[in-house]
Amino acid sequence: QVHLVESGGGLVQPGGSLRLSCAAPRMITSVFNPETMGWYRQAPGKERELIARIDSNRKTDYVESVKGRFTVSRDNANKKVYLQLNDLQPEDTAVYYCNTVPVKRPWGQGTQVTVSS
Repeated sequence: QVHLVESGGGLVQPGGSLRLSCAAPRMITSVFNPETMGWYRQAPGKERELIARIDSNRKTDYVESVKGRFTVSRDNANKKVYLQLNDLQPEDTAVYYCNTVPVKRPWGQGTQVTVSS
């Protein structure tokens, strides 16, 4: 019973880019579309934190540490959320997750992003 599926992570050098995807196969469109969706990340030894969100009107919000480098978007027809990560830095190394804001669904497996030279 997979609720959220994240993909697109990998190992990149500082300054590199990645595009993360999140699919919500168990959410029907009429449930997905009104939800505010968010990207969260959990770095080693730290708490999971919300870093970006997009509401049903596509209004976006970011934590200061990723503002100007990350871009969240959504595809309502396909029940997907994306996170474009640019100018990645070692401190961005974490497992990245998507979920509703506030959290209403079981967590997926996440996708690992590692930034290292």
